[in-house]
Amino acid sequence: MSIESPARTMMSGRIAEFGAALEYGDIPAEVLERARHLVLDAVGLAFASTAYGFPAVARDALSALSAGDHPVLAMPDRLDPRDAAVLNGVLIHGMDFDDTHIPAVTHVTAAALPAALSAATTAGATTRDLLTAYVLGVEVSARVGLGGAGGFHDVGFHPTAVAGAFGAAVAAGKLAGLDADRLVAAQGIVGSMSAGLLEFLEDGSWTKRQHPGWAAMCGITAASFARFGWSGPPAVYEGRFGLFNTHLAGRETDPGALGAGLGTQWELMRTAVKPYPICHFIHAFADAVLDLRAEHGLRPADIAAVRCAIHPVPGKVVCEPAEAKWAPRDEYDAKFSLPYVVSAALSRGRFGLAELEDEALHDTEILDLARRVSVSPDDESAFPRAYSGYVEIELTDGRVLTRREQVNRGHDERPLTNAEIAEKFAGSMALVTDEATTERVRTAILGLGDDTPARDFAEACRGV
Repeated sequence: MSIESPARTMMSGRIAEFGAALEYGDIPAEVLERARHLVLDAVGLAFASTAYGFPAVARDALSALSAGDHPVLAMPDRLDPRDAAVLNGVLIHGMDFDDTHIPAVTHVTAAALPAALSAATTAGATTRDLLTAYVLGVEVSARVGLGGAGGFHDVGFHPTAVAGAFGAAVAAGKLAGLDADRLVAAQGIVGSMSAGLLEFLEDGSWTKRQHPGWAAMCGITAASFARFGWSGPPAVYEGRFGLFNTHLAGRETDPGALGAGLGTQWELMRTAVKPYPICHFIHAFADAVLDLRAEHGLRPADIAAVRCAIHPVPGKVVCEPAEAKWAPRDEYDAKFSLPYVVSAALSRGRFGLAELEDEALHDTEILDLARRVSVSPDDESAFPRAYSGYVEIELTDGRVLTRREQVNRGHDERPLTNAEIAEKFAGSMALVTDEATTERVRTAILGLGDDTPARDFAEACRGV
């Protein structure tokens, strides 16, 4: 295939040429440093997830299918590289506290890091190769999400599962030494694997927790098929039956976003780190009500009604179905409930992991206040560029307090600093492990980019 071939003029070709040529030295120092801190956040969350029950279920399910020697983040287990990627994705994303590329509406690290880690260890690569591939995976995942123009959620697809599979395929392919032609094929192949349904919103099922790890596994698989000569359609994004014309049929999309600014505009720098362990669509509301509570000394007894305005697309995620949002059945329902988060924050003056425990979910003060929360469409929302929140609190004395958070905290216009991310990492680790382990993991992550083996890095991030 020549460079003038039609495949190279398609979006998969532009991504493939960029990915095949990308070297560690091409990535600006500030991007590499931010990448290390995104990894720091993700691995800290993987450790924190082990305090809950869902990782053990995933581990048991995967261990029943395979055995291997690949280290798993935060756990002592070893698995086949693909199954390790699935479990690592579950660990990073399972609490829904991991990073999000805001305009792409995509959790980018949760798929890109597990794919890159397994592929780098398998290939005998260094941490320099690993970090390069991780950055590449984030760039591709974010751009595929951007191409969807905020529409994936509206039709019931989780963009992390869809976009993450493409980023994982290119990251894994890069580490496997694929040239541009085979990176085109890897994208075409993984297009037949990329999907993740939002039906879990109806009953609080755990399927969303699988999505990034499954995307990582699909990416690793697609890269291997491409490596050995399997073909994939080059028009996987813009073709007649490509991603955008099937998953988003009849909707406005932006396929050109996939190739825009490659190598000059680093989407990784626009990736938001979460200050709250809840769906990113609700963060602006949490900040708004906490600010109003602190400013006016509010207590639940002072509040007659709370009116929230949200864009209809994220509104479907955090306000429907009503029975699961106004009275969450479990902590996963609560993470995706605008009424619950608002009422819990107003009741307790904070929102952290404790507000997702059973004691909080059954707190009558929180649930009574939630019944005073109503929701309407927000005509001024910045979605999908940012996740806006507008709140009106009507007090029992007749006063009405208002607050608009047009750009959510953590957004690239209001980013958490690297120091704040390091503080979050320390808090995540403190839930489950000691300072010696925390320091070992921190040192390994902040040293990413040296020429030590990626396997040594994976071993340093294991649990014991």
